[in-house]
Amino acid sequence: MKITTDRERCIGAGQCVLNAPGVFDQDDEGTVIVLDDHPSPEEEPTVRAAEHACPARVISVVT
Repeated sequence: MKITTDRERCIGAGQCVLNAPGVFDQDDEGTVIVLDDHPSPEEEPTVRAAEHACPARVISVVT
């Protein structure tokens, strides 16, 4: 699994962090930061939940 984000379109809703706090964080401006762009297979359900919860649709997950 590989994660990419479009930080320029991020609106700082924080749904990614709420769903997958071990994979995502936010900078001082609230913009998404990927802590681990190749998380373990066990984290896939939470990463997928974060992808679907993002209101700006800036998270892409490829398996």
